Amino acid sequence: MAESNRRATLLGFGAVLMWSTLAAFTVFAGKIPPFQLTAMTFVIGTCVGLVFMGVTGQSLLMLKTVPLGAYALGVYGLLGFHTCYFFALQNAPPLEVSLIVYLWPLLIVLFTGLLPGRDGSALRWWHMTGAGIGFAGTALILLGGTDAGPVFASATSGALMAFLAAVIWATYSVASRLYAGVPSSAVVASCAATAVGAALLHLALETTVMPAGLTGWLAIVALGLGPVGIAFYIWDEGMKRGDIRLLGVASYLTPLVSTVLLAVLGLGKATATLWIAAGLIVGGALLASADKLRRG
Repeated sequence: MAESNRRATLLGFGAVLMWSTLAAFTVFAGKIPPFQLTAMTFVIGTCVGLVFMGVTGQSLLMLKTVPLGAYALGVYGLLGFHTCYFFALQNAPPLEVSLIVYLWPLLIVLFTGLLPGRDGSALRWWHMTGAGIGFAGTALILLGGTDAGPVFASATSGALMAFLAAVIWATYSVASRLYAGVPSSAVVASCAATAVGAALLHLALETTVMPAGLTGWLAIVALGLGPVGIAFYIWDEGMKRGDIRLLGVASYLTPLVSTVLLAVLGLGKATATLWIAAGLIVGGALLASADKLRRG
């Protein structure tokens, strides 16, 4: 692995670790409407990008050279994912949402088969079998992952939005490879556009709810700095110039770390059914990456 490729892959792994805190911080932020929370956190994420460009001596004029398709993809991924994700966390148990959303690493491995040239490869039986096992884990969550009974019975919309978030993030991540020549600092424009778009949708569709107390405000700041800030820039670098399938494999740790963190913080109870579902999702993902693991 070339040094530049290795560096980009390590940066991508850093994003994976940051995203393990996403569900917990979102729950601590409180019942902020999804579009409002997206707008607030992406304003902070945009500032993170501007500071990074200033420190590294990059001019905002370079943003004029970025293809419109790259910007459209960025808004689709950032605005689409977080709107679905925040909505899901407010309408379904956070532990279940976390595991459903984190089907995206498995989907990344599958979707890389659609990439042209050496970045893509044909899907084999272990890819499809692994996907089936992973989806079985998701079905287990939906049909009986909580003490209160099936998620479908009590939080259908939240569960489905969590799954849609997983699909959006996987397609956005893989499609980023098509714009490998675009510098990752260009994500700042996508973050800004997402903040503006979310703010307009909030004003049109939601009622403003201010964070309840210091904990809520600190959680929003933490979201904007980490999992909704720095993480996007280093993930973009990993997707464009790192080992995309290796990052997919590394991402399988995220649902487990996120689930453990939520349980430790008392934000949900990890039942035996939930742990079995987590094992199916991670096991299926590892099987889907069997060829990558064998090559190391």
